[in-house]
Amino acid sequence: MIWRETELPGAFVVESKPIEDERGWFVRIYDESEFEERGLASRFVQSSAAFNKEWGTLRGLHYQVDPHAEAKLVRCTHGAVFDVIVDLRPDSSTFKRWAAVELSAESGRMLYVPEGLAHGYLTLEDETETFYLISAAYAPKAARGVRWDDAAFGIEWPHDPRVMSERDKAWPDFSG
Repeated sequence: MIWRETELPGAFVVESKPIEDERGWFVRIYDESEFEERGLASRFVQSSAAFNKEWGTLRGLHYQVDPHAEAKLVRCTHGAVFDVIVDLRPDSSTFKRWAAVELSAESGRMLYVPEGLAHGYLTLEDETETFYLISAAYAPKAARGVRWDDAAFGIEWPHDPRVMSERDKAWPDFSG
């Protein structure tokens, strides 16, 4: 596995090298020891997938508060997304900064999102699917979000969303 830390400490773009032969390819997408070596969450208790019918669908920006804070390993399994993380850790040197990476089925690239970061994405293609490994079970009372266009972050999206949930439209301005 190839690890590249983003500008937000503890967040990594993770790439795997497929082994190819006449059948196609095989790739390792998770190795507990490689996560432990970097001091990252290595126990994932839940996996989830999201399917998005239309390009321009925005999901996020979501996170959970303690004691249910969660780390995520995100992979796009069909289509492509502009995946964004925002540092909401008040003691972090990158507090309120954001980073983005394009994840696609073609690249196989993944994004490791540590606890304390909000996460969301904008689909770049129709019929896009993402797959997540998550370190904490979903706890509705701990679920939070921030607006995709909050001036506190200044995220530079490739285009405005065309499809969003009512919940994601209603997140308040960040007050941290």
